[in-house]
Amino acid sequence: MEDYFTRNDFDADPVVQFNRWYAEAQQSDIDLPHAMTLATATHDGRPAARMVLLKDAAARGFTFFTSYSSDKARQLADNPFAALVFYWDVLHRQVRIEGRVEKVTAEESTAYFKIRPRGSQLGAWASPQSEVIENRQVLEEGIRKLEEKYENEDIPRPPVWGGYRVVPERIEFWAGRPSRLHDRFLYSRQDDGIWTLSQLAP
Repeated sequence: MEDYFTRNDFDADPVVQFNRWYAEAQQSDIDLPHAMTLATATHDGRPAARMVLLKDAAARGFTFFTSYSSDKARQLADNPFAALVFYWDVLHRQVRIEGRVEKVTAEESTAYFKIRPRGSQLGAWASPQSEVIENRQVLEEGIRKLEEKYENEDIPRPPVWGGYRVVPERIEFWAGRPSRLHDRFLYSRQDDGIWTLSQLAP
């Protein structure tokens, strides 16, 4: 008989449970355990998805950083809800997160920007994310000019760069089974903030 999960294997707090699975993914042979699909939608419901990197998973929510002038930012301004998906193939596990999205504070964004690699800091200034450019040389020339401008200086955070936090309302944990009778457990946040846990059919 295959091993399987039961409700007793899951913490009452889904973020605590997520961080348990995330720690196991970090300790496994997975290149980017913090990579996640971010799905957004336009005001008229047209979906879009891309990969971004998780920077923090806490009770407040799941945080990532990007350009506030990007396509994803424009979509979040029109429709402030999103879904995240983590898939850790080595472990045969998936986590799905759905919720509203809010910007993190400017102070949080600045604090994180300061610890980014210098090349990433320059890139945040040089790249007009999601805009049409003529060629790669445009970006490389922009980097060159910025390197000269900020030589021997700290690079400030661009005003259009910062973080978002997905505040979860639903979190589903999935574990794959060879029989295809996969394990699925869904946490749903109630109006009073209490989480309920349900088992779903695969």
